[in-house]
Amino acid sequence: METEVCIIGAGPAGLMAAIFAAEAGARTTVVEANSSPGRKLLLTGAGRCNLTHEAAPQELVRAFGAKGRFLSYSLYQFSPQAVQDFFARLGLGMKLEKDGCVFSAAGRASDVRDALVDRARSLGVTLLYGRRVGVVAREAGSFVVGAGQGQIRADKLIVATGGLSWPQTGCTGDGYRFARQFGHTIVETKASLVPVVTREDWPGQLAGTAVQEAKISTHINNRKLTTAGAIIFTDDGIGGPAVLDMSWYLTDHLPAAQTPIGLTLDLAPYIEQVQLEAQMTERMAGNAKKKMRNVLAEFVPKRLSVLLCGQASCDDALPAGQIKKDARKRLIRLIKALPLSIVRTRPISEATVTRGGVSVSEIEPKTMESKICPGLFFAGEVLDIDGPCGGYNLQACWSTAALAGSPGAQDPHTV
Repeated sequence: METEVCIIGAGPAGLMAAIFAAEAGARTTVVEANSSPGRKLLLTGAGRCNLTHEAAPQELVRAFGAKGRFLSYSLYQFSPQAVQDFFARLGLGMKLEKDGCVFSAAGRASDVRDALVDRARSLGVTLLYGRRVGVVAREAGSFVVGAGQGQIRADKLIVATGGLSWPQTGCTGDGYRFARQFGHTIVETKASLVPVVTREDWPGQLAGTAVQEAKISTHINNRKLTTAGAIIFTDDGIGGPAVLDMSWYLTDHLPAAQTPIGLTLDLAPYIEQVQLEAQMTERMAGNAKKKMRNVLAEFVPKRLSVLLCGQASCDDALPAGQIKKDARKRLIRLIKALPLSIVRTRPISEATVTRGGVSVSEIEPKTMESKICPGLFFAGEVLDIDGPCGGYNLQACWSTAALAGSPGAQDPHTV
């Protein structure tokens, strides 16, 4: 089979690249190992698909930290607003939430996936499912892709296979193998946006207990870092959106079994400590015969109130009126700064995204073309780029894929 553009991977980056290539008139073929497209896309945003973040390109560049410079051109070329305009043209309704996250209006990731697939099909893109690519070779100026029982010969090859996170969706690191074959460096892969494991075992006693509003604070290299949002206690640590965001900062410093990274949880970030103490004192006085755990449960989940009483050396079954002042102050301090020690992340298979991958130093940032092998392009999570939660990583997929699929990517001087 012959085609002009062959794309390996029918995830968000692969489908977007296919659309841009086909819109420019190129005969385009997408090869996907799974029996259906966009498996991981369907899980993003807890199944709602946080498809971008409402922000100016320069804000996104800053959000990506050290990798922002590489992504800068792509984020300006296919910005969050351009992404929203693109999906609006495909008939997809969208909803902007107060934190800047943009979701499909109906809250279904499948709507985003279907819009991409329908557009690709309408442009004549050939979509081949259930065809895992085994061998990729360069012959006589063309790429020969061994997919299933057949071969595909293409002038241009785009690798959009994802990373190593959520392997049940088909992200098994095949793209790294192809990249190495053509001489590319693979930066060590790590878990990013992932639950973390604590040295303390008491979080396991609270497994499944969530705090909807919390703030996490730590110091890394004398820099104070904070994240905010929901957290959930797990069998061996903590998870939830605020924890995933914090893991983005911590993952390069873990594992740290000998020197754990200390952090504190503010379980009531919406109120200052002085005000919290005043409210707690008032509630305890007004409910003097009520068990302390029940009074405390007005501020934190009940299971957590029992544990906090234990850590404060305070009998949770005692009437609130019998709790001494110093015990009350210990409880307040724990609510505002509950200490934990982080030793490692959960496995990369549980991570939302992969840190590491194809070194961006070997990729032309204005085209996503390999600096080593002409005609070879990379897009999405297979690259060594990852950002915080909130639509940033999908935005990077869309932006890098738009460049990779564009005909101008054949020659960086024309972009």
